[in-house]
Amino acid sequence: MNGSVKRYGGTLALALLMVLVSACGWWGSGDPVSAPTASSASHSETPSAPASPPTSESTPPPSVTPSASPTASPTEDEIGGIISGMTLEQKVGQMIIAGIDGTRMDQAAKDMIAEQYIGGIILYKDNFSNLAGSVKLVNDLKKANSGNPAPLFLSVDQEGGKVSRLPKEFAQIPDNRTVASSNNPALAEEMGALLARELKVMGLNVNFAPVLDINSNPKNPVIGRRSFGTDADVVTKMGLAAMKGLSEGGVISVVKHFPGHGDTSVDSHLDLPILFKATEQLQSLEWIPFKAAIEENTDAIMVAHILFPLIDSSAPASLSKVIIGEQLRGTLGYDGVVITDDLTMGAIAKSYGIPQAAAASVEAGTDILLVAHGYDTAKEVYDKLLQSVRNGDIEEARIDESVRRILTLKHKYNLSDEPVAIPTAANLPNDDIISWKKKLGG
Repeated sequence: MNGSVKRYGGTLALALLMVLVSACGWWGSGDPVSAPTASSASHSETPSAPASPPTSESTPPPSVTPSASPTASPTEDEIGGIISGMTLEQKVGQMIIAGIDGTRMDQAAKDMIAEQYIGGIILYKDNFSNLAGSVKLVNDLKKANSGNPAPLFLSVDQEGGKVSRLPKEFAQIPDNRTVASSNNPALAEEMGALLARELKVMGLNVNFAPVLDINSNPKNPVIGRRSFGTDADVVTKMGLAAMKGLSEGGVISVVKHFPGHGDTSVDSHLDLPILFKATEQLQSLEWIPFKAAIEENTDAIMVAHILFPLIDSSAPASLSKVIIGEQLRGTLGYDGVVITDDLTMGAIAKSYGIPQAAAASVEAGTDILLVAHGYDTAKEVYDKLLQSVRNGDIEEARIDESVRRILTLKHKYNLSDEPVAIPTAANLPNDDIISWKKKLGG
């Protein structure tokens, strides 16, 4: 975007004035279009009989470089003015983060961004080629979004250890368990800062990390060393330090997997985990790191696909009005961004219809639906939400609630669709990663 009118930041009031005058969005003009097509699975015990999730639709603008650290939030009136200038289609699109195929921009991805106004993209290892090619892909995604009402969330799972997605040119960062063995939160914070530097070099702005699960089940097939440990205090102090490093490094941190994935014995990528734990048990262990993160104003929380029959026998956590609406939003008082784990994972795809599950999750209080695989699946979710609002199954005010949280977070980090320079080896934080690993003794 040009230098005088930024999507976010100090010129928000000017952008708002443009919205009110033109009624065509924050940074530009454009007409709402309908949507394209897209193709689909990603976290944990034997599924019970599937619940029946309730069945349950913006004009555009230009771009800015992400700030080094979060900025002050805009006023309610500023964000409200922006939302009032968006169409229902644009607002619903902001509530979806979708995956793409391949290492290059294809027509299906362009169509999804242009016609469904997708609010964000998640990238996996298979989407990254070499360093230059990977950054070109990110820049092409930003360019494709240039006519939409808000810059993209460009996200990745870059935890360290086995969950490392970035190109091979980056030095390897060890897993959380290794970092926790130092018992030094300063080193965990430094890890977060290094992860942030990696992502920013790539033009990315969201990291689905850190893991705040307490790995209390030694047979857990999906968490394991991704957790900082088996002790709530260790996980809390190390996890919050990593979260701080990411945030202060200018990258949105998404803590996961609420209300806790550490005691499962089934991988929710494959099937639906079931945990027979009461709320009191979760409060005394699993909730501890998440409660602390909420008190530290965490940016976003990912909710797990786990069924807790003693709390809500009709829906897993990611679709549960009890767990999201009453407990996370109510008891814990969290008013930030809530995102589902990937809805194409086996836990949901095998036991629930993905579009129906998406609508149920929004009704429960979720803001962002992660649809990591399949252009067709992302379109089905988008169409289902539009239909649900038009049918009156979901009130548009409920959509506005989520869009307000999403736009506020995008503003906080001054997100931008401006391209980033193709980095060289000298731009990578590899030397600092190696020095940091020596402090860990690794």
